[in-house]
Amino acid sequence: MPEVSDGDSVGGRRAVPPAPVAPPKAKPTSRVRMSAAQRREQLIATGRQLFAERGFDATSIEEVAARAKVSKPVVYEHFGGKEGLYAVVVDREVRALLDRITTALTAGHPRELLEQAALALLGYIEEEASGFRVLVRESPLMSGTANFSSVMNDVAHQVEHILGAEFKSRGYDPKLAELYSQALVGMVALTGRWWLEVRKPRKETVAAHLVNLAWNGLSHLEAKPTLITARRH
Repeated sequence: MPEVSDGDSVGGRRAVPPAPVAPPKAKPTSRVRMSAAQRREQLIATGRQLFAERGFDATSIEEVAARAKVSKPVVYEHFGGKEGLYAVVVDREVRALLDRITTALTAGHPRELLEQAALALLGYIEEEASGFRVLVRESPLMSGTANFSSVMNDVAHQVEHILGAEFKSRGYDPKLAELYSQALVGMVALTGRWWLEVRKPRKETVAAHLVNLAWNGLSHLEAKPTLITARRH
């Protein structure tokens, strides 16, 4: 009876199994180098997030560089320092918010215009919370032409023209339109800052209540209001 071997054999000798073939080494992936424009946008986005989280004073160039995974000189090269980066971030947010509100004001009826303005601001807060936080934190370094107050002033001037025409048609003093426009826009802006944190009720409900207060108040204006306390003296 033939002897059974433990493995295959050749010429009576046990065959040596071939050595395992090592898989080919993966080629090292080369890091994609950003263009100057891409790097600038990355740094702006990083700065925007940090300024929203920590504010201007508490944010450092070291933190911006670390989060963007670049060296500090790269940040200085693009913006000259923290102040330069902050100015770019704020300027972008100012333009974005103002464009959004201006574009929304398309209706002919004043009440609809109030609704559109309120919804536009609340929509910006909802969708661009980081940008809104940057604006409302307002650094003392920024001038009066590049902050949240300046945006609200621009919006108030647009509302002033609308109210001025309405006041004139209803027999009210059109010179008071500026006062009322500041009051209306301020009411919406401060409510928006509150809603940024609580996020309820939903923005449509908040807008409806803002317009309810504003419109019904405007609809029953006294031509020459006086203070009750003043009448007692």
